[in-house]
Amino acid sequence: MTSVSLGVPAVRAAASLDGRPDTPELVDRFGRIARDLRVSITEKCSLRCTYCMPEEGLPPIPAQNLLDADEIVRLVRIAVHELGVREVRFTGGEPLMRADLERILAGCVREVPGIPLAMTTNAVGLEHRAQRLAEAGLTRVNVSLDSIDREHFARLTRRDRLPSVLAGIRAAAEAGLAPLKVNAVLMPETVAGAADLLEWCVAEGAQLRFIEEMPLDADHEWARANMVTAEQLLGVLGARFDLTEAGREDPSAPAETWLVDGGPATVGIIASVTRSFCSDCDRTRLTAEGTVRSCLFSDSEVDLRAALRGGATDHDLAQLWRGAMWNKWAGHGIDAADFTPPERSMGAIGG
Repeated sequence: MTSVSLGVPAVRAAASLDGRPDTPELVDRFGRIARDLRVSITEKCSLRCTYCMPEEGLPPIPAQNLLDADEIVRLVRIAVHELGVREVRFTGGEPLMRADLERILAGCVREVPGIPLAMTTNAVGLEHRAQRLAEAGLTRVNVSLDSIDREHFARLTRRDRLPSVLAGIRAAAEAGLAPLKVNAVLMPETVAGAADLLEWCVAEGAQLRFIEEMPLDADHEWARANMVTAEQLLGVLGARFDLTEAGREDPSAPAETWLVDGGPATVGIIASVTRSFCSDCDRTRLTAEGTVRSCLFSDSEVDLRAALRGGATDHDLAQLWRGAMWNKWAGHGIDAADFTPPERSMGAIGG
């Protein structure tokens, strides 16, 4: 068995605020403002997708190193009230692996009423919790689903759980978690079934978005030469559907959209590699251990957990967060000759 690490980021207690304008928002040196918060709440997952996790899963994070429900709620409150965040999404690993997810949601609703609370999930088991999660305050879900062929799904995820995923998607729709979005990672193994997946999503009323595969796999086997590009996907989908370009719903939205057969159904493509949108990025991330990560591809993190548990005030924590984002990179640099993938995989960062 191969030993797999969660990654060893350069964790700092603080980042320089030199030259930063006097504004409460999460501005960076390139004028971007982060208003979309992604909160990873666990490294555990019920699947083992090849582009995200090794077959044996990620090493467990000791319980004392994870943020607890009250700490997560407090940091979400600071993000909204002190830093101008306007949307929160919970990720993992798989957030459904947290038994206290409903408590986290209810706490956020109490502290930041009116802020959309979303979740990225593989939907395994969601059928049993969708209604409770909606009642606790969850507003919508993004479901990761790369194939609707059961055998193919089992090979990609190393688990035969497609019926549970499809039942979870339908339960989410019944619970009113909308808009319901499906995310599919583009790979040579999945592109042949892309049109079938789109047809299924249109029939189910789900918004499908394809994502170019990024170098965030735990085994570090990603290669630019092997990836399926947005242009290749458009050719595949165009053989079955009439696609009309509709652009982006807002400048910071990662997905470019196309009307399917004249609409109203749409399909989105997040071309993270070939059509980088780093210049419009508005995201800030918290890892499950309570560090701020300004970019998916930066292994520089600022530790909020230690400060939080050491008695820091909300103002202190907000300042640490501002410093982390002020020093955000201009972009991921995947096309650079000296590009190095991050130590952490997607499963250890949170999507």
